[in-house]
Amino acid sequence: MGYADRIFDLTDQVVLITGGSRGLGREMAFATAHCGADVIIASRDYDSCAATADEIQAATGRSALPYRVHVGRWDELDGLVDAAYARFGKVDTLINNAGMQPVYDSLTAVSEKLFDSVLNLNLKGPFRLAALVGERMVEAGRGSIINVSSTGSLRPTPWIVPYAAAKAGLNAMTEGLALAFGPTVRVNTLMAGPYLTDVSKAWGLDSLEPSRNPFAAHALQRAGNPSEIVGAALFLASDASSYTSGSILRSDGGIP
Repeated sequence: MGYADRIFDLTDQVVLITGGSRGLGREMAFATAHCGADVIIASRDYDSCAATADEIQAATGRSALPYRVHVGRWDELDGLVDAAYARFGKVDTLINNAGMQPVYDSLTAVSEKLFDSVLNLNLKGPFRLAALVGERMVEAGRGSIINVSSTGSLRPTPWIVPYAAAKAGLNAMTEGLALAFGPTVRVNTLMAGPYLTDVSKAWGLDSLEPSRNPFAAHALQRAGNPSEIVGAALFLASDASSYTSGSILRSDGGIP
């Protein structure tokens, strides 16, 4: 092993990732498996989880457990954690990645049901999962929790207010959990900027002229490719970040 291989090594570790069957979650699931981890792929779509798990096993030789769960439903999360520990006996890294950002026409068009759904999935579910897994990590004497947030929590627009509020809550939650679970368990926020995932298709980028680049004010003047989240995720999951906790790591192309 070279130096970089050693500090980013996840051999025989177990990574539980929500929203792990597509987008940024899928990239992080493959990356951690390539670094030696077994993975639990959790989302609402079991078939997608199972297909991703099969691909990971074929590509990396690591074990991958698909699990169907709605992260926004409190009473479903105990089953996910129990299944992970029943299969692998531990969780070394929890990546709270599942999220949603629904489109609405106006603020008054946001129903109570939509508002609650956004907060449930983006904030309440991650809190409950972190509590369930974090306490077991403390008992085991090690672990890393990664809460995937959004730059929308720092630069909210009128069209993402419930989502931005939930992600801002996730940022605050990270700091509190880092103190609660330290010194043996690290808790950090991975704050993602605009990435070209399935969600970005609603942005209509394909129809824009080059002169109307919506990212022109960003330092890198473009959106990110999903694979570009990998370095930040591996840093926070591995011993490379052994002295990093309660922090926000931005991967956003340099938002203005």
